[in-house]
Amino acid sequence: MNHLRPFIILLFSFCFSLIAQEKIPDERGFIVRIGDQAPDFEITFPDGKTQRLSDYLGKPVMLQFTASWCSVCQKEMPYIESEIWKPFKDNGLVLFGIDRDEPVDTVIKFAEKTKITYPLALDPEARIFGLYADKQSGVTRNVIIDRRGKIVFLTRLFDQEEFRSMIEKIKEMLTEE
Repeated sequence: MNHLRPFIILLFSFCFSLIAQEKIPDERGFIVRIGDQAPDFEITFPDGKTQRLSDYLGKPVMLQFTASWCSVCQKEMPYIESEIWKPFKDNGLVLFGIDRDEPVDTVIKFAEKTKITYPLALDPEARIFGLYADKQSGVTRNVIIDRRGKIVFLTRLFDQEEFRSMIEKIKEMLTEE
């Protein structure tokens, strides 16, 4: 049995390191936290163009996770359009709607139906979503990222008070240099 001891210790250490790396969702399903470096990803738009989140270091970024079947998303999106996108797009804010696991034609129709003008991108198999939240949790969530690429605000569902706080955080970031 003594000859197995080093192997058992190594196996235990390996298993413990895997558990430590596992991201445990918070009560709202996020696996990222305020203060974390935002996970980088490549995003594809309906026209086939791609970009990386890291291309926008130095600019404040808002990620809005959404889907056409989500009624709360449909309720929130006009507010994002009128109270965030239109007032702040010319002040340096980068905003991407990220549509969870729907085909391109559905994403295009969804953008038209909601009358948004901010970019709505594809997220096949919810790969991007899975970098930020447990895939078993729902959409209607926003991630605000500062100029250094750090997460500074997270929302879930559509709560007017939380939405107002998010707008204030965005305004604060846009005035920082």
